[in-house]
Amino acid sequence: MKSLPVGIQDFKDLVSRNCLYVDKTRFLVELVERGKVFFLSRPRRFGKSLTVSKLFYLFSGQRELFEGTFIHDHWDWKPHPVIRLSLNEADTRSAESVEESLVFLLQKTYEGYGLQPRTQNVKLLFSDLIERLSRQEKVVVLIDEYDKPMLDNLSNFALADEIREILRQFYGTLKDADPYLRFLFLTGITKFTKTGVFSTLNNLNDISTDTQFAEMFGYTQQELERDFAEYIEQGVSRLRLSREQLLERIRQTYNGFSFDGEHFVYNPFSVLNFFDKFSFGNYWVQSGSPSFLVQYAKQHQLKPSDYLGTYVDENLLTAYEIEQAPPISFLLQSGYLTFKGKDERKGFLVDYPNGEVRDSFSKLLLLGSFNQSPQVEQQMRNRIIDAFAQRDFGTVFTEMNRTLSLIPYVLFEKENHEDSEQQWIARNENFYHSVILTLLWACGLDVRAEQMTSRGRSDLVLTFDEDVYVMELKIAPAEKALEQVKRKGYAEPFVGKNVFLVGMQINPDKRCLSQYVLE
Repeated sequence: MKSLPVGIQDFKDLVSRNCLYVDKTRFLVELVERGKVFFLSRPRRFGKSLTVSKLFYLFSGQRELFEGTFIHDHWDWKPHPVIRLSLNEADTRSAESVEESLVFLLQKTYEGYGLQPRTQNVKLLFSDLIERLSRQEKVVVLIDEYDKPMLDNLSNFALADEIREILRQFYGTLKDADPYLRFLFLTGITKFTKTGVFSTLNNLNDISTDTQFAEMFGYTQQELERDFAEYIEQGVSRLRLSREQLLERIRQTYNGFSFDGEHFVYNPFSVLNFFDKFSFGNYWVQSGSPSFLVQYAKQHQLKPSDYLGTYVDENLLTAYEIEQAPPISFLLQSGYLTFKGKDERKGFLVDYPNGEVRDSFSKLLLLGSFNQSPQVEQQMRNRIIDAFAQRDFGTVFTEMNRTLSLIPYVLFEKENHEDSEQQWIARNENFYHSVILTLLWACGLDVRAEQMTSRGRSDLVLTFDEDVYVMELKIAPAEKALEQVKRKGYAEPFVGKNVFLVGMQINPDKRCLSQYVLE
């Protein structure tokens, strides 16, 4: 059984260690056949750096590394000079340090090709390198993490602007260098704006939401079952689940990222870590900056009702610089939200990608937007889980109200004189629904929103062991909410299980749930 390439970002290193590799090289053939100047954004830990390294070895003519892959017999293997830059290496503490880092990275390439720099001006240093290397063959330029200097300074608008101007000048070199270029590929986490760092590169082809390349990063269901077959069998044995049960749990936890609203892929970092440990951990979220997200949620007063189940136009992703982007744009580009469908008129449907992101992000919202301390959050989680285990819904109801009491007043829905009464009720019910959903997700519970039945959608359906709770929240007496659950047959899909029907009354004046009835 081949070892897993956990944390490996260099293709030669992966091959030399005889690691498992999901062959994505057909996409690189299609990319090069389609044109020569490309940009692609993906969330962190999705294989961007590994892909850049593959392109480096391909254009360097190192055919032996690709034995057994699709591209081995579909590439001309003619060596080209390659300029490969990763801005992940840059010192981003100041505009000056970013510029010094660019000079240093370029000088390393000069040395690699036995050339002496003739200037210390970063723009001229770049253009001169391209021109001199092109005297051998046309040049390939690969730039990874193009936006890292800006992302490191999201909270400092002035510094981010200074750095952006340096990068605009730097990347602008590539426009005049076009006659010398064989291929140009840039990657990062965020999409670029028309007035941003690539404003002068009007020939840059952004394939970030292109269906042809939607599965270029991440693992498809077919790839998971084919290439990880031995690990799946080992997981069946170690976790004492059937193959179907294991695959379904992996799917719910780590699948669900989509970059075109049609094709869905697994997070590769989480999948590799799962098979390495055979434990359902929140690997991708924990590898980021949870403390930053807590502060971001607090600063922007995030609430799930503002983005879950909404539609966004793709242009929103390129309308703002990332540090000034609306939260929904930032969360989509950073991977905490994803596309779940596409409507030709309304745009992309937005939701959490999967259970890992949903549960972890819900916990971060409790700490950020909902003002809970880590200690209170953990105690609340334990009380709710224990209460469901003991079928003590009264304690669950108390914890729901405890959470609502900690939420800042400004997050609650305000009266809007332009709303009809029905619109105001719908907005309030949606807010309370999203808060309770977030609370239960943060506890790691199996809860689903708007479960479809033949006569409508229930608000919340929670499964705990053999018990199923069908819950409805309304700005009306709890008995009326319960009556709707019965009348519309929300419990029909769960015949044969221990089903509890719950109606809850929302009191928007007191900002709480005032009553519940349970059958």
